[in-house]
Amino acid sequence: MLKYQAPLRDMRFLLNEVLDYPAHYRSLPNGADATPEMVDAILDGAATLCEEVLAPLNASGDAEGCHFKDGVVTTPAGFKEAYAQFVAGGWQGVSFPEEFGGQGLPMSLNVFKSEMMGTANWSFTMYPGLSVGCINTLMQYASAEQKAAYLPRLVAGQWSGTMCLTEAQCGTDLGQLKTRAEAQADGSYRLTGSKIFISAGEHDLAENIIHIVLARLPDAPAGTRGISLFVVPKFKLNADHSLGERNAVNCGAIEHKMGIRASATATLNFDGATGYMLGEQNKGLEAMFTFMNTARIGTAIQGVCHAELSFQGALPYALERRSMRALSGKKEPDQVADALIWHPDVRRMLLTQKAIAEGGRAMIYSAAQIADKMFSSLLAGDQLKYEAYDSELGFFTPILKGFITELGLEAANLGMQVFGGHGYIQDHGMEQIARDARIATLYEGTTGIQALDLLGRKVLLGSKGKCVRDFTGTVLRFARPHALSRGPLGKMARSLICRSLQWNLLTTRLLLRSARDREQVGAASFDFLMYSGYVMMGYFWALQAAKASQLLAAGGGEAPAEFYQAKIDTAEFYFARLLPRANSHYAAALASTASLMQTDKASLRIN
Repeated sequence: MLKYQAPLRDMRFLLNEVLDYPAHYRSLPNGADATPEMVDAILDGAATLCEEVLAPLNASGDAEGCHFKDGVVTTPAGFKEAYAQFVAGGWQGVSFPEEFGGQGLPMSLNVFKSEMMGTANWSFTMYPGLSVGCINTLMQYASAEQKAAYLPRLVAGQWSGTMCLTEAQCGTDLGQLKTRAEAQADGSYRLTGSKIFISAGEHDLAENIIHIVLARLPDAPAGTRGISLFVVPKFKLNADHSLGERNAVNCGAIEHKMGIRASATATLNFDGATGYMLGEQNKGLEAMFTFMNTARIGTAIQGVCHAELSFQGALPYALERRSMRALSGKKEPDQVADALIWHPDVRRMLLTQKAIAEGGRAMIYSAAQIADKMFSSLLAGDQLKYEAYDSELGFFTPILKGFITELGLEAANLGMQVFGGHGYIQDHGMEQIARDARIATLYEGTTGIQALDLLGRKVLLGSKGKCVRDFTGTVLRFARPHALSRGPLGKMARSLICRSLQWNLLTTRLLLRSARDREQVGAASFDFLMYSGYVMMGYFWALQAAKASQLLAAGGGEAPAEFYQAKIDTAEFYFARLLPRANSHYAAALASTASLMQTDKASLRIN
């Protein structure tokens, strides 16, 4: 079975040499304690937890799954003990304020920890992972009394949190939700309705579960303008914030899923459950986006996790498994056949996995710096800076969530392909990665929803293309000094200059076309998102290649010379083999909507 090893060398390359996290942390109000020594200690400690505690439970948890009986959910063997170690280590509170029992460190440190945990055992990671968004929502919208009641034990990990949006009749279209909230004389609300697909909605790991719930007041306007946000605890709290009686929220069932089987996905029934409003009346959807954006970045990490784990499984197999001879002649004449690694198509698959994992990691770590600045501004009460960073991160979010999860699924499938028929059976663990990865493109908004958000809301309506111009401006400032260089870096820089101009041209053409044909936005959005993702990842691969070249020229850095050379080689592979995919997305994005919309319903029938 798979043995996970935390990619600390690559993580430290990005943190210390490419993105200069030490300087970044020094610039943050809450970054003083995030010294290189502290960051190294956190990375090493998280790696130990993941390699020795969480990874060994990944396959067994998938095989056993969760158990449901009479409203009670029991997690697989070993999960409860692992969660206790997670809590004892203070891992939930790494990036939350000290006033609530956290360590007060920047948000990005939680991203690094979450990546390792997610790669080691994604099902387990979802239990504390959902709590992060719950905590962030409470920090921004809860009253002082609500914060005192809920945050200390959420931050400690004693309690966990959920987000309750989806109902049987509505997923993305939340304007259709029917869960109702009725005001009570004591200022609380009685919530009635059912929510489905609630990750970590019921389990035996934490003492209490704090549900963040969207519901509608009786006199609320129709549609999304009439949605309010509530906090509903599984167990009510006494005056001293200790656990009281059971609230009227119960688990009616858990889903039988294709993957992430050790994560309980619950149907929750609210039968007059006591809840308390968060934020303003009828403005719940706006507040919920705090939770959803956190969750979407967390889901983007899943794309990196599955690409990394699948690569870690496929590479040793390709080095050991022997099949046929290399086309250019025997490479291992003393063996019965050459190893798979000598075949070009196997190398294509392995390098694609590596390029996706390491390119996606760089994209997310860069976005995490923006998130650090955004949350620091929030804590400092600087609303203008908060909104500016929130807007910048908002451009990244749908690309990260949509593009990286699509490529993470591709990487997981490639891992199975390297194994051939052995990848399809359970013995090696490769098929589990593919099953677990499949959900990433679906929950927290499908790829199509992310694409509509990017092109429709962020690019065309929100900024009239300014967010693309701002990002490509950053790319051009990097690329121009290298454009006349010889060798791989110069070629990459020239490609990025062309792509940046093309990206802006594509945006402008879609802006003009959408004014004449509103269907253009929906027809072009997926290809626009994928085009954006390929170009953005190209920029981050060029950044890595540039730093690796610089360090090699200077005689080396923290890692051996072969590590830096591998970075340059993988960047060359990306520009030669993966970035050209952007051409087809560019052409498809500009295709007429007629090929989609002229087809009537009758043409789409089976018979």
